[in-house]
Amino acid sequence: MTKGQLEADISRRMVQFAKEQLGRGPESVRTRVLEDVVLVRLAGVLTRGEKHLASQPDGARLIKEMRLRLIESSRRALEELVAEPTDLKVVSLHTDLSTRTGEEIVVFVLDRNLEAALEP
Repeated sequence: MTKGQLEADISRRMVQFAKEQLGRGPESVRTRVLEDVVLVRLAGVLTRGEKHLASQPDGARLIKEMRLRLIESSRRALEELVAEPTDLKVVSLHTDLSTRTGEEIVVFVLDRNLEAALEP
């Protein structure tokens, strides 16, 4: 598998995960493999209701807390989402969400350098 094919596969898996967990996927997604890190950038992730809530006092904090709890409760599924196509173990997972731009970043740290093993 080429690097581009793997990145596209992980992007597709992330969209499917979002649809299953939130009922809708992001407007766009980009995945990049950088040595032992898989970086996924999802744009347009906020629902209409979340956008409205984000404009309210304390709304952004509530949205971030809810999304973080969702990630934590689905951590095993997210790790498998990357572990399966890469054949590597996910060592750690990090995420952040901008309630201003509606973008979410998910970072997977792997146990080995994946980029070196892939075709260009």
